[in-house]
Amino acid sequence: MEQQKGYVDSDYLQMVAELTEHVKKRSYENMHLKVGQKVLDLGCGTGIDTIALAQLVGETGRVVGVDYDSAMISEANDRANEAGVAMWVEHRLTDVEVLPFPSEQFDSCRSERVFQHLLHPAQVLSEMSRVVRRNGWVVVVDTDWGTLSTDTSQTDIERRLARVISEHTHNNGYAGRQLYRLFKQQGLVDISIELFPLYVTDYTLGRQGALLDEVEQEALSIGVITKDELELLHRNLEKADAAGTYFSTVCQVMIAGRKV
Repeated sequence: MEQQKGYVDSDYLQMVAELTEHVKKRSYENMHLKVGQKVLDLGCGTGIDTIALAQLVGETGRVVGVDYDSAMISEANDRANEAGVAMWVEHRLTDVEVLPFPSEQFDSCRSERVFQHLLHPAQVLSEMSRVVRRNGWVVVVDTDWGTLSTDTSQTDIERRLARVISEHTHNNGYAGRQLYRLFKQQGLVDISIELFPLYVTDYTLGRQGALLDEVEQEALSIGVITKDELELLHRNLEKADAAGTYFSTVCQVMIAGRKV
């Protein structure tokens, strides 16, 4: 599988997990979990969600997490051991476009903030649906980076940077808005749609969340902005932060559907 754009480390995953805890919990609810079920977490990272899911399905259940990053898998295994759930949690290194499981193996499957990195999202959703049993649930949460908005008088520069995030530093930066169509095309039913606006009022946190160090370097390298424009935007946002008026927001989309 091709190296993901927008790659993040475990510290970033933990920071976002704290910001989106309510979204995660709602995704678990949409999986319609029961004790003893077997569930799959696609793009499991460091095991934040597999450990939480393990608590919900209990020792008689089974949780499988898959990821393409061997370092993440190793950390996920360590965390599962520390949490005391390793006996019924498994983390596997795999390409999510071709899942190494027979059809109809899981009661439900979830993915969070993975589709924004994918080159072939329809193929991955097809695989998620394939491995879920009939009447099982598929849940996907992802960001629509096209909704990223930051309050600044330098709107033109801010908008150009937002498009770099959506179109250059992620393989699929508009993932959130695509999910409903993909679920319909996959033939999933009883589809539910939920939106989760996220906001930050701290400039440092906003930069970290949007990976602006990398985004700005990309924008400069492809000529979308100049150094002078970037310095102007920085001064404007730093001034807002010092005044306590910095504000930035983005929207996540959650879609759940049942396999028939």
